[in-house]
Amino acid sequence: MLDFFTIFSKGGIVLWCFQGVNGPFSGTVNALIRSVILQERGGNNSFTHEALTLKYKLDNEFELLFVVGYQKILTLTYVDKFIDDIHMLFRDKYRNQLQQRGVLGLLSGSFDFLDDFQDFLKDAEERTREKAPSVMKTFKQSDKSRKTVKSMIEIRGEKGKENKKIKKEAPVPEAPPPEKKPTVQLKTPVTMTVGDANQNGLTQEEIIQKNREEFFRKKLGKEKKENSSKSPKPSKQKPRRVWPLDCNNANSKELDYSEKLFNGQSSAVTNNGDDTSVDVNLYRGSMAGDLKTVDYESCEEEEEEEEEEEEEEEEEEDEAVVQKISNTSMKKGGIGGMFGMLRGLVGSKNLSPQVMAPVLEKMKDHLIAKNVAADIALRLCESVEKKLEGKVMGTFSTVTSTVKQALQDSLVQILQPKRRVDILRDVLEAQKHKRPFIITFCGVNGVGKSTNLAKISFWLMENGFRVLIAACDTFRAGAVEQLRTHTRRLNALHPPEEHHGQSMVQLFEKGYGKDAAGIAMEAIAFSRNQSFDVVLVDTAGRMQDNTPLMTALAKLIAINMPDLVLFVGEALVGNEAVDQLVKFNQALADHSMSEKPRLIDGIVLTKFDTIDDKVGAAISMTYITGQPIVFVGTGQTYNDLRSLNAKAVVSALMKA
Repeated sequence: MLDFFTIFSKGGIVLWCFQGVNGPFSGTVNALIRSVILQERGGNNSFTHEALTLKYKLDNEFELLFVVGYQKILTLTYVDKFIDDIHMLFRDKYRNQLQQRGVLGLLSGSFDFLDDFQDFLKDAEERTREKAPSVMKTFKQSDKSRKTVKSMIEIRGEKGKENKKIKKEAPVPEAPPPEKKPTVQLKTPVTMTVGDANQNGLTQEEIIQKNREEFFRKKLGKEKKENSSKSPKPSKQKPRRVWPLDCNNANSKELDYSEKLFNGQSSAVTNNGDDTSVDVNLYRGSMAGDLKTVDYESCEEEEEEEEEEEEEEEEEEDEAVVQKISNTSMKKGGIGGMFGMLRGLVGSKNLSPQVMAPVLEKMKDHLIAKNVAADIALRLCESVEKKLEGKVMGTFSTVTSTVKQALQDSLVQILQPKRRVDILRDVLEAQKHKRPFIITFCGVNGVGKSTNLAKISFWLMENGFRVLIAACDTFRAGAVEQLRTHTRRLNALHPPEEHHGQSMVQLFEKGYGKDAAGIAMEAIAFSRNQSFDVVLVDTAGRMQDNTPLMTALAKLIAINMPDLVLFVGEALVGNEAVDQLVKFNQALADHSMSEKPRLIDGIVLTKFDTIDDKVGAAISMTYITGQPIVFVGTGQTYNDLRSLNAKAVVSALMKA
């Protein structure tokens, strides 16, 4: 039994609707539009929302959407064929009305489709009832009942004898007669040296002796070369440092020969030798306000390659047009050939899956080469195929250009978030309620959680917010010391003397081996008492298959209820990104104690400066979670933090 069936345009105009049960279903259809249609996830024609299963079909020619909904506990085998039949019937019945009228025509038009719909539904349900489940055979009808007890008894050795008899009775194939190989008589001498010997007046023995001497001479020369090449070259040794004789009375400055480095750049050393004093002009004021976007410059090579591809496509089209002209001219004469040429030039072709298949296969391989996960690349191509199926191509447009443009639009739509994460606005909103804004960072080992946490701290400090860093990584050795170093250097960039004696960043630590959830709770309480604006919770890196650590992470998030849960992932991963995000979300859902568990709210994409144009990890992560990429790490310094530019990333992804 169907709960509802609705037909509406992509502009949101409902043309016709059938409701089998009482109750609103607009929320379910809106969820389908938000989560599938607008997010370009139309590869699979099924969608589950709460207790309902929705099946949908797109009509790209008339921009229509057919949606049927039923209870997900039911198994209705006729739904797929039924929605196809209704789709074809509605198109054929109201084709003229859909073609001639625009939006106003759809609003004022009447689609009396109830009788036809009920007839088709009745036929479909009757067909399923006729296909009754097959009745099990009785024992007498089975083959086993025909066997006797004697036939089921096996005597040892009988099978072997039967097999031997079969082998003996089998005819032995006769071997084919051996082929006679033709013998070729050599007219020329076997070696050319003999001919040379006769010319020089030497005998054959003298020539052999001469060749031996040349062979030994060459061999000795090679050995000498090998010995000379293996001779060790004098290595450049580092000059030894001369230390003063009386080191105890020497000044610490005289003994310090190392260059002070700050985030990979040389820093100025103060008179007292403190390494926290840096050139603040390099960083101060560089990150105030919103973050800069990651940008890719359009290169001339890409434009030239695209022009070459377009020229090749035009040549292929010209060849196709010539073939059409020749075919039509043979059938209809010269006038028919001219009309055939005009029809070939005007793009009135409908896109079918068979026509798009080779182009989509190339696009899929291109996406995988650019680090998009294989499963995600396949889903994207399926979504583009459903989006373009039945669509009429424009004038002078090619299949390749149409598919490529549709794929670009889909990728931009995926990277643009459903909701915008504006941390500065959210922190100001939390300040009005006199509470800190809490951000939790999670991810696998070695992706740069602590480093990018320090970058985000510096960005928040540049915008005038006080930050408390909670050291909840009590597992990895050196994690607390790393955050302590970052805190000391960030305080050197924004000293308390410039902020009325208040430190802009502070570290809350309780050492190693403690409960991370308890440390986070104490840090949040401490931030309320000390009037901190933001709390950044650093967690231990953990693999997605480590159940105890995943349980501890879910406990930390469930107890402290952070405002934002950010997954830190590196841009170098391919298929692994899908596995990480799916299992992190699944673990947070499984180990949560609430009915609506907190999942990942956003992504921090690190090491973005190491991948050139292989930016496919951004597509994979966003497609899996449906959440935006909030920050992009592009280097090692504190100001190497950017926001994502969807169009720039897609242009880099589609670059040949």
